[in-house]
Amino acid sequence: MSGHPTDFRGDVLAAIRAAVEEKIPGAVCVASGGNGHFTIDVVSEAFAGKGLVDSQRMVYRAINHLITGPTPPIHAVDKLTTKTP
Repeated sequence: MSGHPTDFRGDVLAAIRAAVEEKIPGAVCVASGGNGHFTIDVVSEAFAGKGLVDSQRMVYRAINHLITGPTPPIHAVDKLTTKTP
């Protein structure tokens, strides 16, 4: 895989976890990957009663600032799992 250009400074995995856990009540987030491609697993009671698409939208809204812009640190979320505890 080739390098993914970004001007982001810091730990992208920590930034993903922090953003999700800050924006989604009671969330526990595990993020892995690198080079612009990531896998994100989130467990939260906030997903209860929501469909898959709505739960995933919650996560994407939380990390939107890491996906948008001219050189974002996230190029693709290759796998996104949302579950209730």
